[in-house]
Amino acid sequence: MPTILLVEDELSLALIVQDNLESRGFTVLHAPDGQAGLDLFWQHRPDLVVADVMLPVLDGFSLAEELRRRGATVPIIFLTARRQPADVVRGFELGGNDYVKKPFSIEELVARIHARLQPVAPALPAVVAIGQYEFDYPHQRLHRQGHTQTLTNREAEVLHHLYRQRNQVLGRAEVLRALWGDDTFFNGRSLDVYITRLRRYFRADAEVQIVNVRGIGYKLML
Repeated sequence: MPTILLVEDELSLALIVQDNLESRGFTVLHAPDGQAGLDLFWQHRPDLVVADVMLPVLDGFSLAEELRRRGATVPIIFLTARRQPADVVRGFELGGNDYVKKPFSIEELVARIHARLQPVAPALPAVVAIGQYEFDYPHQRLHRQGHTQTLTNREAEVLHHLYRQRNQVLGRAEVLRALWGDDTFFNGRSLDVYITRLRRYFRADAEVQIVNVRGIGYKLML
């Protein structure tokens, strides 16, 4: 079974999570702060990281940023009591793959862990044309006339979903459930931020439009 690195400074919560994950067959490594988590990661190379955001010594965001800076592609799930969309967006920009908001159920956490550990086959060729742009999904980049825009993990995933259903309506709830696990208002606000950013990236090509379909979702028009 996969190995999970749990980085959580609240000992009682860490023990509950560790016991429940181990009872489901996972191997769990626990670190009480971000620096200890970083050290354990490089020693054991776990399959997934579950990290609180508010950690002593090195916070969860900094932990994720350092892992990504050093080339680690391991899935990272943040545990957080923060509920502002800006905090969620920052976590994704620094390399996080998912969020679980405190308080949470063990069943929700386990479901998100399983979802992140599932192998995902690329649905697109390595590079596709979007108007005047080239979208490099594996490397999360947009290229146009010698200029490269690096995308965050979540920006690339949203654009990937839009492109798969280009010139068709993509349901808002479908994107939210696929990328966030639920279609709550809180997650919807985060999605709005990414849509706004993607529109800005494509502003040099008037033929590429991401339009709102009122009450339903979005359409990438090419």
